[in-house]
Amino acid sequence: MAFGRLTRQQPGRPMSEINMTPLIDVMLVLLVIFIVTAPLLASRLKLELPAADAAAAAGAGAVLSVSIDAQGRVFLGDEALPEAELRSRLEAAARQAVARDPATELQLRADRAVPYGRVAELIGWVQGAGLARIGLVTEAPAAAAPGAAPR
Repeated sequence: MAFGRLTRQQPGRPMSEINMTPLIDVMLVLLVIFIVTAPLLASRLKLELPAADAAAAAGAGAVLSVSIDAQGRVFLGDEALPEAELRSRLEAAARQAVARDPATELQLRADRAVPYGRVAELIGWVQGAGLARIGLVTEAPAAAAPGAAPR
C-alpha cells in the first residue's frame, strides 16, 4: 500500500438468492396467531338461525344464553344439559342474575329446524324460572339478488 494512494475495491456482486429466514419467521408468527385466535372467533355451537328483519338489540344488562340445536338438544351457554338439570340450573342462574341486575335478559337461539312447540315449551320454562325478558336471536337476511323473488 502506497502512501496517498487509494485502492478501489471491486463493487460486490448482487445476490442471486432471497434470504428465506425472515420470511419463514414472519410466516410462523402469523401461523401461531391464527392458531390461537381461530377458536375464539368461531362459536362452538353451530346453529342455522332463522333470518328476520329486526332492529338491533338494545343494550341489556346481564344476559343468559340458551340454545336449541337441530337435534333438539338444549344448551345453557355452551353446555348441553338434560331437561331436568336444565330447568334447575336455569332457575338458579335466573335467581342469581336477577339479584344482580333486574333487567337480565335471556337470549334464545333456536335452529331453524326446531319445531315451534319445542321453542314455546322452553319459553315456558324460562318464564317459570323468573325471567320475563326473553330475546329471540335471528340472523340478518342476506341481501336479495336482483330479480330474485321474495320468500
